Amino acid sequence: MSSAAQPPEAARARRPTLDAVAARAGVGRGTVSRVINGSPKVSAQSRAAVEQAIAELGYVPNRAARSLVTRRTDSVALVVPESETRLFSEPYFSAIIRGVSSGLSGAGMQLLLVLVRDESERARLATYLTEQRVDGVLMVAVHRDDTLPDLLDELAIPTVLAGRRGHPEPLGHVRADNGGGARAAVRHLLQGNRRTIATITGPLDMDVARARLDGYREALQTAGITVDEELIAVGDFTEEGGRAAMRELLRRRPHLDAVFAASDVTASGAVLELRAAGRRVPDDVAVIGFDDSIVARHTDPPLTSVRQPIEEMGRTMARLLLEEIAQRGKGHREVVLPTELVVRKSA
Repeated sequence: MSSAAQPPEAARARRPTLDAVAARAGVGRGTVSRVINGSPKVSAQSRAAVEQAIAELGYVPNRAARSLVTRRTDSVALVVPESETRLFSEPYFSAIIRGVSSGLSGAGMQLLLVLVRDESERARLATYLTEQRVDGVLMVAVHRDDTLPDLLDELAIPTVLAGRRGHPEPLGHVRADNGGGARAAVRHLLQGNRRTIATITGPLDMDVARARLDGYREALQTAGITVDEELIAVGDFTEEGGRAAMRELLRRRPHLDAVFAASDVTASGAVLELRAAGRRVPDDVAVIGFDDSIVARHTDPPLTSVRQPIEEMGRTMARLLLEEIAQRGKGHREVVLPTELVVRKSA
């Protein structure tokens, strides 16, 4: 059978792969991706070796015809490393998605929502991204030891994070003034003559949780109050985590008179647990949350909360990503948005 008469499956089977190009050029797969992607983060010698290997092997990236010319897919991935339960139960995620969608609406970009719930899904996503099937990536709920942002940086895929893994953060990111918001919350409690002020944190492998804890500590220290480590309980941004942490705090310090929780959902759990323990909010214990989400308005009593502009964070993330896509290699930006204390009846 002549090659012209061979079925498409046979032709596809003979197509050279990205790995074959990397082997021929004597470089890593990521270097080949960067060359194909037009990244400046490749030496002239490596670029020449990759281009020669591509020519010798006849390698063609697996993209649509338009993408072969423009190197664009007109799609952006929003990566959420959480379960469906967290995605649909926490107002933060829906607000981020609304903001991102709004920010991309005029750019002709398709938004792909990707949940990463375990290591197998993370591996599949890594393969998908290595094949350059999206123009850029937005990522929320980043943790300190998450390796996915490092892969995105290695592949030179434009990326913007919601928050940061730590300081410094090499990738572009948008975050709220978490420390400032926490300081405002604790100052408000102090002004209300609360003195035994506890806090329920988020997961401490997340910068957002560490920053809010730091703000809590700083506000107490500025007021001349020694931080009592027994008044700090680690939570996980969930209602049940808030209830469990509140139980532990009451066990340690039964006479505490205030709680600053690192999220509204956590604060709502703390309020439920306080009520179960016979404590009145705010008469016996004042409670403040963080986010100013719909949860805050529907808690009984309505929750005093630190407002962070979540939808604006999503829009800003989309704008920064579009700028990175249009101006590859121009560097990454950091944007910090202000927070505001919204006073209701819980504190």
